[in-house]
Amino acid sequence: MDWEGREESSNVEDRRSMGKKGLAIGGGAAVIIALIGAFLGVDQGTIQKFLADAQVGQKQQAKDSRPLTPEEQKQRRFVSTVLKFTEDVWDEQFKKHNKVYTPPHMVLFAEQVDTACGAAPSAVGPFYCPADKTVYLDPTFFAELEQRLGGSKAEFSQAYVIAHEVGHHVQNLLGYSTIVHGKRDLPKAEYNQWSVRLELQADYLAGVWAHYGQERFKFIEPGDIDSALKSANAIGDDRLQKRAGGFVSPEKYTHGTSAQRVKWFRRGFETGDLSTLKKMFDVPYDEL
Repeated sequence: MDWEGREESSNVEDRRSMGKKGLAIGGGAAVIIALIGAFLGVDQGTIQKFLADAQVGQKQQAKDSRPLTPEEQKQRRFVSTVLKFTEDVWDEQFKKHNKVYTPPHMVLFAEQVDTACGAAPSAVGPFYCPADKTVYLDPTFFAELEQRLGGSKAEFSQAYVIAHEVGHHVQNLLGYSTIVHGKRDLPKAEYNQWSVRLELQADYLAGVWAHYGQERFKFIEPGDIDSALKSANAIGDDRLQKRAGGFVSPEKYTHGTSAQRVKWFRRGFETGDLSTLKKMFDVPYDEL
């Protein structure tokens, strides 16, 4: 993927270098706390211990913080550049349909993260939180993806993952996410079918992004689309279930089969047709 030296997004927040959160109390705040404590009759020894503990917390936070490694810095540049590609493509497409595109925020984190949708560990993989319109990503996921792909380091596979999560943001803006979330009272198996529609639509949107992104930026190199299709194939529900338990349970699918994910990404890339989005919600489930 040809991305280095391109413009980067300003909507990326990197939390990987942050230490443990300490209680930050400045000198002025410490004086106020002491005065309030005296007014309330709180023992001054207790107050001083509280302030001392807070200072220890701040020093620990500073100690735990660290600079990003060169590899982490490169990951940030890559993610920021891909996000900028998505911002430019979707801004242009929304304007063509007389709509306004508001780009998502992106947070890079390590191990776990607090979001408006709740706390999440890295194990959940990349995800989009509609409550704060933010994509969350622990870049170590890409190393796991690389293992699933048999050691392939293709960057466009990573770009596909980012574009899929941004696709969820596009769905949120267009109202498709609201349609699916409004069906939460359905029986589990039936609701899962709507979840599959939403995920396949996000794969389709990732393909549409690649279609128009290539027209405008020419960032796709030989083998890139194959690597994205290989990624889509590797993370289908059927393959993941079989790897985990040796058998598949279609009623538990939430993202679609490998064949479906490949099909819809490819179709989005080949056509760039946004009118298909509504059709994906209208066709019978077994025709997806």
